[in-house]
Amino acid sequence: MSAAHIAGEAGRAEGVSPPSQRSAGTGGSSPDGSARVGAPEARSRRAGQLGGSGGSSPRVSRVSVAFEKAAAGGRAALVGYLPAGFPSVAGAAEAAVAIAQAGADVIEIGLPYSDPLMDGPVIQEATHRALAGGTHVSDVLRTVETVAAAGVPTLVMTYWNPVDHYGVSAFARDLAAAGGAGLITPDLPPEEAGDWLEAADDCGLDRVFLVAPSSSDARIARITADCRGFVYAASLMGTTGARESVGAAAAGLVSRVRDATSLPVAVGLGVRDGFQAAEVAGFADGVIVGSAFVQRLLAAPDAQAGLDSVRDLAAELAAGVRGPAR
Repeated sequence: MSAAHIAGEAGRAEGVSPPSQRSAGTGGSSPDGSARVGAPEARSRRAGQLGGSGGSSPRVSRVSVAFEKAAAGGRAALVGYLPAGFPSVAGAAEAAVAIAQAGADVIEIGLPYSDPLMDGPVIQEATHRALAGGTHVSDVLRTVETVAAAGVPTLVMTYWNPVDHYGVSAFARDLAAAGGAGLITPDLPPEEAGDWLEAADDCGLDRVFLVAPSSSDARIARITADCRGFVYAASLMGTTGARESVGAAAAGLVSRVRDATSLPVAVGLGVRDGFQAAEVAGFADGVIVGSAFVQRLLAAPDAQAGLDSVRDLAAELAAGVRGPAR
């Protein structure tokens, strides 16, 4: 995800065209460190402050409940991402369930898209293979149904064009029927999301928008006002993918988001191992991991090896969010 994309997806104020005009579709100061959220006592206080909705909330958010349970346990939540259809439709569902069983609190299922401009090479390769294998929206919904049935809140992360093409109300209806918890829409600014906000309320779904280090305080306030479930904080200015170090601006961004909302704040776009998960868990309410899981599947010699590998990584990350780096 380029710096321009992150700025645009954090809000129209940065000057990027709305979704209807493009083919696809996301530095504040550091906190003073006086009361680290990673510390159990600080995390416990945070648990009592987390709110379930930045707007109207017709139903209890299962995602917010998962974050609240994690915070009550003195830790950050772990959010795992995998694209539907990779390495196969059944294989993606099985891998996502394995990640949840190994410790992930929330699962994101990616909807493969033919023009994934915001994704890094690892996820692009996986989504390319999923599309080449014939993955359709119906397969995404079947994957959500399987994963949600395992007892974990399950979101779909998607560019907006496929939802718009499917029909916003129909997509919301079918996602809810499959047991889905909501959508993460990285290329949809709230100003363009009227139909989705209405459909989400009608179907009791969460709507998760992105903020970035480049987002102004006013922009953060505008975006979080329409979020429900949690706020997705992009930690790095660049395409998605595991990095050697998490973005230095992430902690400052989380602090600024908390000034605007009581919703949980989860950081994504960079975490690759348990050490980095612990680092992010020291200041955020949630740690999002995607490319590192996908890379494990890509590198696996067979399906069983892939399952074992993502399960092992999920366990390592789950241990990380339970023991924030000091």
